[in-house]
Amino acid sequence: MKKYISYITLLFLAAFVWTGCEVEDPELASPPTAEQVTFTHTYDAANPNIVHFKSTAPGFKALWDFGNGTTAEGMEVDGAFPLQGDYTVKLTIYTAGGSATNSKSINIAQTNPVMLNREDYNFLTGGASQLEGKTWVFSPVGPMNFGGEPAAGGNNWWSQTLNEQNDCMKDDEYTFSLAGFKFENKSKGAMWGIDNGAENQCVPQPATPVASTWNLYEEDGKTMLSLSNGETIAWDDNEGVYQVMELSENRLVIRKVCCGGAGVRNYALVPKGYNPPIVQKPYKVLDLNDNFDEAGNFTWSKDRALFNENFDNPAQLGINTSDKVARYIKPAGQADEFANIFIDLGYRIDLSTRNIIKLKVFMPSFNDYTTMGGAEDWSPVKTLQKQVSVKLQNSLLAGNAWTTQAEVIQKVTQTDQWVELTFDFSAQAARTDFDKIVVQIGGEAHFNPGIFYLDDFRLMP
Repeated sequence: MKKYISYITLLFLAAFVWTGCEVEDPELASPPTAEQVTFTHTYDAANPNIVHFKSTAPGFKALWDFGNGTTAEGMEVDGAFPLQGDYTVKLTIYTAGGSATNSKSINIAQTNPVMLNREDYNFLTGGASQLEGKTWVFSPVGPMNFGGEPAAGGNNWWSQTLNEQNDCMKDDEYTFSLAGFKFENKSKGAMWGIDNGAENQCVPQPATPVASTWNLYEEDGKTMLSLSNGETIAWDDNEGVYQVMELSENRLVIRKVCCGGAGVRNYALVPKGYNPPIVQKPYKVLDLNDNFDEAGNFTWSKDRALFNENFDNPAQLGINTSDKVARYIKPAGQADEFANIFIDLGYRIDLSTRNIIKLKVFMPSFNDYTTMGGAEDWSPVKTLQKQVSVKLQNSLLAGNAWTTQAEVIQKVTQTDQWVELTFDFSAQAARTDFDKIVVQIGGEAHFNPGIFYLDDFRLMP
């Protein structure tokens, strides 16, 4: 009996010890209070416009808002305050129980002009000698609203010139001043953007510009430009944060994921009154070839078409027994009615001795070439076409490149076999403005889908 009682006692003690050692559920932890959010600040001995902040609050994460448009993360951080004035610094801490915020005011006794004499500030604002600030407008030359990488000239997949913009966007002006880091949106009545949830609208703007400031800062290795109080550039969505892709005395290129559909937009601006030079691409005599079994000597780009450059040959017969070809898909729908692939050469083509383009194409019979699945009212074409079009264009005209293009269309009468097509541009031998080659299969301005195969593209003497 004594043995039995001892056993029960041991079980009770073990249970007690286990309960006492149980880890507290973090979800049941108490949330922090504002009073717990405390921090210290000390002025840098060499430069009192640099302030060192240290969180003395509990928590595993600390986010800072310095009240001057800049932020930071960390238990110990530094803030830069070039301008004299009072700043409300906010600290938000995160614990297992939640988050809390508190703030206090710090004073910067004097403006530090050395901190304002930065090259990027001077480029953006005109510097301390230009007290009225520097006004930027959209570039009147070349693509000013484009997708893709600016390094590729803004023609990776889509681009527009200033003349192609809506009227309420063309006259926008934006002034950046070094005095107080002031930003003014001078959009003259309306700007392009979102109005009551509807995209691509002319959004009315207040007669008196909203009081706003600008800030240039580094974030994750990128140079960023932000505007306060919901002010924006180019696209009114109340989210004025941009990546700065290029900033010089006479050119500002900003990037944003936005603007009337998924994708990245780049906007190019120049100082008001400045006339950018038209830079012509070099003129070259070069062969072009891509057999898709090996790397070609140029790069294909896609404009709405789905393009696979490493696809198994679906029919190794006749004139094409190679292992690899390219598959070209024209998707269904109005959004893809002008789908194509293109070559942005980076130079102007010399057509005086090389003006014949050849390629092989395979037109599958399983495509539906008869159904009228929708088309533009003005288009004479209502069905998927058994054809290949090759166009030569001047990319400097951006969205208006089609107005001066040279196009050759070849009809294909045989399906389910490889056919070689020749596109003769000898009539354009004297033209010196073409720097882009567009290939379009199945026609355009209709909404019908199709799958095609392409091989052995070449421009040769």
